[in-house]
Amino acid sequence: MDYKSPTTQFSFDVNSNTTFKKDDCNYINTLSVKELNTLENTSLLDIFLSRSNVVEPHYHQNSAELVYCISGAAVVSLINPFTNELLHFPITPGQVANVPQGWWHYEVATVNCTHLLAIFNAPVPEVILGSDLLTITPANVLAHTYCLNEAQVKDTLAPVKPGTFIGPPADCCEPGKTGGANAAHPNNMAPYPYPQSPQMLQPLGYQPQPMHGFYGQPYVQQYHGQPYVQPYPGLQPAVDPAGIV
Repeated sequence: MDYKSPTTQFSFDVNSNTTFKKDDCNYINTLSVKELNTLENTSLLDIFLSRSNVVEPHYHQNSAELVYCISGAAVVSLINPFTNELLHFPITPGQVANVPQGWWHYEVATVNCTHLLAIFNAPVPEVILGSDLLTITPANVLAHTYCLNEAQVKDTLAPVKPGTFIGPPADCCEPGKTGGANAAHPNNMAPYPYPQSPQMLQPLGYQPQPMHGFYGQPYVQQYHGQPYVQPYPGLQPAVDPAGIV
């Protein structure tokens, strides 16, 4: 980068670069080296969501993602490819969840007016979307691979549009639309119960009682980046590599 060049950029209005917009409450703005040429190995997505809206399942093949909650509340869900566990991390303002490079994940807003900042260690965050995988993979391949009825696979996946980004689609609740019968399901999900104040946090070193996220999946809680280790009766508490009990 030639910092003496008259084309050198040091500021940018992220509001002017909307990558995807579902409606006035659900949209994603982007900042990458394409917009700000001095960024080097950093980029971000500015994400706005209303309750029960989902940044669709996806992965970033070229970068890790740090999700920071500015306002509202969300649950960041990811699959750990080393343990095959689906984990759910609720975050509120000031809290973060980290998604390693290439890990399958998604984010669900649990209250209205949720604002997330996704920060990447890449000049431009590349992405593979679940909606793209479902629409590009031939139905006959899916049917044959998983011993499914091809006609039913085609019928089920027909409403899926590539590049969904934020779901459910805006037309999901309209009468007569394909998928309308299930439209009320995401919006009827109960909010996640998570601590509202430091007094409600479990003492450091103890695992909070397991709670349940969307679709009945248990989720793991971490607060302020501190790991929780459940000591067994009669044994000394385990110590993590960083020396935190």
